[in-house]
Amino acid sequence: MQFKKFLLLGILCSVFSATFSQNKSATITGKVLDEDGIALPGAIVKLQEKAITLTTDADGAFTLKNLIAGNYQLNVSSVGMLPQQKQVTVKEGSTVNVKFVLKANVQNLQSVKVYGRTASQEVNRQAFAVTAIDAKKLYNTTLDISGALDRVSGVRVRESGGVGSNFNLSLNGFSGNNIKYFIDGIPMDNFGSSFQINNIPVNIAERIEVYKGVVPMWLGSDALGGAINIVTGDRYRNYVDASYSYGSFNTHRSVVNAAVTSKGGLTVQLNAFQNYSDNNYKVQVEASDINTGAYSPKATIRRFHDTYHNEALIVNAGVVDKSFADKLLLGITLGQNYKEIQTGARMVSVFGGWHRRGNTIMPSLKYKKDNLVKGLNVTLNANYNLGTEQNIDTMNVRFDWYGNSIPNGTSGERSRTLYKYKNNNGLVTAMANYKISERQSLALSNVFSTFAREGSDAANPSNNNLERPNKTNKNVLGLGYNYDVKDVWSVTVFGKHYLQNTSVKGGPTATTSKVGYGTAVSYFVKPNLQLKSSYEHTNRLPDAIEFFGDLENQEGNLDLKPQASDNFNIGIMYDFALNDNHHFSVTGNGALRHAKDFIYTRLNNNQSKFIADNRDGVSTWGADAELRYSYKNWLNAGATVTYQYLRNLQKYEIDQTTGKYYTSVSLLYLNQMPNIPFLFGNVDASATLRDLGQKGNSFTVGTNLLYVHDFWLYWPAYGTSKGKYGIPLQIALDANAVYSFHNGRYNLGLEVKNITDALMYDNFSLQKPSRGFYLNFRYFINKQ
Repeated sequence: MQFKKFLLLGILCSVFSATFSQNKSATITGKVLDEDGIALPGAIVKLQEKAITLTTDADGAFTLKNLIAGNYQLNVSSVGMLPQQKQVTVKEGSTVNVKFVLKANVQNLQSVKVYGRTASQEVNRQAFAVTAIDAKKLYNTTLDISGALDRVSGVRVRESGGVGSNFNLSLNGFSGNNIKYFIDGIPMDNFGSSFQINNIPVNIAERIEVYKGVVPMWLGSDALGGAINIVTGDRYRNYVDASYSYGSFNTHRSVVNAAVTSKGGLTVQLNAFQNYSDNNYKVQVEASDINTGAYSPKATIRRFHDTYHNEALIVNAGVVDKSFADKLLLGITLGQNYKEIQTGARMVSVFGGWHRRGNTIMPSLKYKKDNLVKGLNVTLNANYNLGTEQNIDTMNVRFDWYGNSIPNGTSGERSRTLYKYKNNNGLVTAMANYKISERQSLALSNVFSTFAREGSDAANPSNNNLERPNKTNKNVLGLGYNYDVKDVWSVTVFGKHYLQNTSVKGGPTATTSKVGYGTAVSYFVKPNLQLKSSYEHTNRLPDAIEFFGDLENQEGNLDLKPQASDNFNIGIMYDFALNDNHHFSVTGNGALRHAKDFIYTRLNNNQSKFIADNRDGVSTWGADAELRYSYKNWLNAGATVTYQYLRNLQKYEIDQTTGKYYTSVSLLYLNQMPNIPFLFGNVDASATLRDLGQKGNSFTVGTNLLYVHDFWLYWPAYGTSKGKYGIPLQIALDANAVYSFHNGRYNLGLEVKNITDALMYDNFSLQKPSRGFYLNFRYFINKQ
């Protein structure tokens, strides 16, 4: 039924497109550069005839839409540069590209030096506790999205292994599904296993926005601990950006991003990427030879069953810059992945045949129109994932860490299965923003998602539990009001309504309805000194994986309750310069959380899988800070630090057999929550030599150091952090060097990860890759 609705929606939009395509307005696009070809963000562009004024974006680009045919005069100015004028003639339905190259105003440059703000810097000036990463600076690395996020204050990305492994992101103490992920504001809940932040290359993004705690209403979800928004952008209309890397453990990564846009506004956009790795790095484990019984408490052994690969293709086609739509795109997302499973939830379990396969087949619709009527901006997105997943465990043997095996009955390595299923994920998001006046705006958003898992198991045809449909629908409605005196102060207030319906065939149907609300306030003491605070009473509804399990290492829990939380944030951001050469940026955030029915992940009763569970209450307080420094235009350095303390407020434990509370006060009451890092940070530095060899070439060398303080694996009341119950202190050092030539068209990079070959642990002491070397080549060409 949901798929039929999706098709109907697509047909209606196609009819809409055909009806209005006769109205052919003209467009002027352009770029403002200095004499060295460097973009000038914040340059002022005036269209004389229509008294329209706008500023260029972070790439010095601008766009003037919905123009009638005729002659126009463009005036462009920028601080420290000589102004420039050009006459432009546009025809009906055409798009004209204009380039301005401004010369320096030598007289003014002696006394005035002003820097325009990039798109990432503008995001950071919101009232919310937010950090925006300029992903373009990382394009010549082999990082994926999760690797970039792991360098942000307040963020800790924890993986269970190498490329393609399961991950858990912690943001100011909240982790797992308390954090929501978006691409261009579209929730990623239904993207499937081929599209996760630890297999999406950073080259896909223009910037990555990290919202800590209170989340803007326009993102429209039940994110309780924060949100990650991957902004792909559409800076380039005609370009190719391709890269390939090869490195240790037979790791291959490829990325191709491209777009072609005609003068009439027809566009085709393509994103494709591929990841492959044997993941056969060495680990240190307790090992016993299954044949001889010989035992080694600290054997160094190479992983032998951990190959991962995924391939993905995203194609969107449609029109841009039309009178009826700034963007109207129909698309298809295709992906597939293969994953061998080496260990269970802990490394005492080892497998040699169990694996998973999955694919994504997801048609999509994207529509955006600013000023549909004066002051009203609307956005609509819809997609439906028809992909399948399969869990394959058919070898009736038991393996040891040396790769030996012996027969083990008829039950597979863990649980014999060929279970193949569809999750039938659907999503529709709608957003309307109305500008009441220059300073006031009103926003309305709605996000509807559906999940219906159906499947069958050829290895267990008599198991009816595997074939019964598991369904959950979720709807989040939001309304917000904003008052903004630009660069002086702003306030946002909003409310949300959450609704969820969950059912299992032959079982009960549960409906949950919740209300949330919040506010965010920002005040600029000076243009470069901002104070901000925010509060939200929010709810997080359990997701489908927590209810029904992932059929790998997570067990389902249908008794899981929604989580509610009161979140407070305060923050400060200060940019200053000692002189023209030394520039500093300081940001700090404080967070206080009080969560009821806190959803967390623990080991199940036999400690073979994870399971989501509730605790009556958990309090969190913490802080994070970042310091950045730059010298002239060649040296950059920075450091981040995060401290967070999560305390258990559940006074009485539950008897897992009877489901009733014990009468005595628990030993765990007021304990620090286990298996959550509480002190960690990064230090990085990079230096760039420009015009090395010849003009337009550059050489950059950089390093990054990660520090994670030792933390509890189990509850502190059950043991000492110095013994087997703790995860030890970890320090990892990475280095990279990139040589770019022909003004960035060709780029060659070398990376060394975990230089000291330190033992790195994450979830329940699962080890991450040892030292590795990686070579990356990237080609970029852009035609305006």
